[in-house]
Amino acid sequence: MLKRLFSYLRPYRLQTVLAIVCIELEAAFELIIPMIMAGIIDVGVPTGNKAVIFQKGFQMVICAILALIFGVGSARFSAVIGQGLGAELRKAEYRKLQSFSFSNIDHFRASSLVTRLTSDVTAIQNSVSTGMRPACRAPFMMLLSLGLSFVMNWKLALVFCVAAPLLGVMLFLIVKNVRPLYGKMQGAVDLVNRIVQENLTAIRVVKAYVREDYETAKFEESNLSLRNTAQKAFGLAALNMPSMQLVMYATILCLLWIGGGLIRAGGMQVGELTGFLSYVLQVLNALMMISNVFMMLTRSLASCRRIVEVLDEEVDMTDDEAKEIEVTSGAIEFDHVFFKYRQEAPEYVLSDITVSIKAGETVGILGSTGSAKSTLVQLIPRLYDITSGSLTIDGHPVREYPMKHLRDAVGMVLQKNTLFSGTILDNLRWGKEDADEEEIRAVCSIACVDEFIGRLPKGYDTELGQGGAGLSGGQRQRLCIARALLKKPKILILDDSTSAVDTATDAKIREGLAAYLKDSTKLIIAQRVTSVMHADKILILDHGRIQAIGTHETLLKENAMYQELYHSQQEGVGL
Repeated sequence: MLKRLFSYLRPYRLQTVLAIVCIELEAAFELIIPMIMAGIIDVGVPTGNKAVIFQKGFQMVICAILALIFGVGSARFSAVIGQGLGAELRKAEYRKLQSFSFSNIDHFRASSLVTRLTSDVTAIQNSVSTGMRPACRAPFMMLLSLGLSFVMNWKLALVFCVAAPLLGVMLFLIVKNVRPLYGKMQGAVDLVNRIVQENLTAIRVVKAYVREDYETAKFEESNLSLRNTAQKAFGLAALNMPSMQLVMYATILCLLWIGGGLIRAGGMQVGELTGFLSYVLQVLNALMMISNVFMMLTRSLASCRRIVEVLDEEVDMTDDEAKEIEVTSGAIEFDHVFFKYRQEAPEYVLSDITVSIKAGETVGILGSTGSAKSTLVQLIPRLYDITSGSLTIDGHPVREYPMKHLRDAVGMVLQKNTLFSGTILDNLRWGKEDADEEEIRAVCSIACVDEFIGRLPKGYDTELGQGGAGLSGGQRQRLCIARALLKKPKILILDDSTSAVDTATDAKIREGLAAYLKDSTKLIIAQRVTSVMHADKILILDHGRIQAIGTHETLLKENAMYQELYHSQQEGVGL
């Protein structure tokens, strides 16, 4: 798993090599210093030879300066590598998210995807930035210090044979218990993010129903769960340092006791013991750094697992069957189409849909809430794939069209209209990046955007907040219609996209559409009969099945469901 993630370090191979070289050279110069210091104590001080003392002292200063220079270099290159890895992982994850179908996104919660893209990546990049130095330095220093310790006095060095296994056992026990807690902690972060996201998205509903206290209590519960899990995880991880220090100080005491006896017996010199203790500290510090690296690695593994889940998610919509074809006229054919969101779902959302729509026709779609009207039209641009049956455009199955071209040929205004942060002009140019002023004004006139654009502070250059904040629902709908019209699509789908505008504006928009896109196929989902009564044909959906197809006049004569809907709305108008 780690090997997979570190493959994203390829653009930073040079910095990685330089960081490792700097780390090892820094460690080497630091390890030379105790040997020089031993020479000063054992040779320079007893004989009073100032030349030796100054020579050795100068050598120590040079080694310290070189160690400092290489230390700064290692820190700089490690930071570059960590931040670079984080950037590459975010880029790879985001690119993968863009290839997801709706069903792929449904597999993860939106809040979890945000956490995996931010918090989990940050945990990994911080582990690399701060952990690379000890990870490369500690084994080198430990092995070299152990070797030099055995060279200086092999009898004293045997103490490590007792200390090292103790440290290993304690580290294993801590890691074993803290590892699953890190995974739970990231899951708790997901939950907190989800609650905050839901609350901010639905803040008007929360306030309208006076549910602030309920939402606060719900947040406090999840926040408390996160706190408790984090406290337990970091509490166990914190045991690492005192455990290491306990063994380290116990080892030093044993060495002082044994070394003091050897000095009294004449088997060892004071300078030799001083230098040996320096190497002991280096070994024990190296072991402590290795244990800290293991702790960081344990947390990173939890984040790695979550990131790899996103990267390895199998995209269920691909261009494997695509051919070099284009949508030319926009004729649509549903032939016994069945659909359900998940293969294991017990019931179909759409059942036995069979309908033929000629190029250039206007088709109205009516039905009660939950009759799968939106689901039906989302199959056309392959936002979802049909479960069985056949869906063709211009005689070709939709799977044979490259998705980029297919979706570019379909203009879609979804039931939940979405605008992005930026100017109104930026949002409109999502439909056509190089649209000129004349084209923009033309579609805005058809969508009745020109009725309110002059009242905005800066007209087309007015900045919008997230989701089109600052505009009414009707204004957002009209901007979304104008954006779709800029594409001049072969197929235009309006999913209840005029529900927030008045009847007169709705009629004006329909008249403009008929003239502007007279050769395009138009599918209009609506709640009002008046929005679709002039369509070439009207589909009535009921519980995912086509209940009737016909013109307004035919259905008004022959279909009880249509009659009831029409007359109820006429009575509403009369009132």
